[in-house]
Amino acid sequence: MHFLPSAPNTEYPRTWPNDVSRAHTVRAATLPHLGSGTLFSKFAADIATLPAGLSSRNQLPLRLCIFKKGDLEAWYTPFDHINRSAKLVLVGITPGETQLINGLAAARSQLASGAAAEQALVASKQTGAFSGDLRRHLVALLDDVGIQRWLRITSAAELFAGSHELVHTTSVLRHAVFRKGKNYNGTPSMLRNPILRQHIYDHFVAEIACLDQAVFLPLGAKVAAALDFLAEQGVLARERILPSLPHPSPANIERIHCFLGLKQPGRVSPKTNACKLLAARELLVRRIALLPAP
Repeated sequence: MHFLPSAPNTEYPRTWPNDVSRAHTVRAATLPHLGSGTLFSKFAADIATLPAGLSSRNQLPLRLCIFKKGDLEAWYTPFDHINRSAKLVLVGITPGETQLINGLAAARSQLASGAAAEQALVASKQTGAFSGDLRRHLVALLDDVGIQRWLRITSAAELFAGSHELVHTTSVLRHAVFRKGKNYNGTPSMLRNPILRQHIYDHFVAEIACLDQAVFLPLGAKVAAALDFLAEQGVLARERILPSLPHPSPANIERIHCFLGLKQPGRVSPKTNACKLLAARELLVRRIALLPAP
């Protein structure tokens, strides 16, 4: 496939922090990807013993905690499955608690029914990724910019139903990260914080190498900045990165409504730059319309 170049994003540090060199980062993209069940096999026994009514992170055993440092912590999220034939990669910032719990509950259910690891991982990804209200908003945003026309489906809702083969869902911070007990929202910077930066290196960079047939659509400015930075490092071709959508989190509802035309620009609060948002929408619509057929 041949892709059109995207406009550069400038909201990131121009050099990788001193403790991770550019060469070190680029090498990470060429490392063989670990088998999709590697981490899952480490945590499967703990997942199998989770309560049937799992509803909160507080019910999780500490063994599922990948790291805890200061006010930051990350929990294993069973979204290891990689759809290598995907044409579109939807990239969030990190799974939230809803996605973490839904994914673990699906994996637990699969294991209880005797499913193999790979089957459990596929079910977990399809059930948990961008689940809850976040998925509803995401579908509306994708349909609004014409993703469904490019992929030749009726609605982006099919990406989470009968057309799974077209899409791969992931996050820059692959496993659910929390700060002060709440969903991580981009602060502190994942590019400047050493432990978050290492998390990107350990998981997301290796994942990129398995997705050589797809374009990447970042959800939110901070995800776009991270992808653009990885492009500058030579990890991901810049022409494979689309302009970003607003993040589909319910916490971002005003920007979502403005982007979709459900709220007039003159009625948004000062925290929303309507002109910039609508200009970004037009750029994304044009880029998608010019994408080669998948």
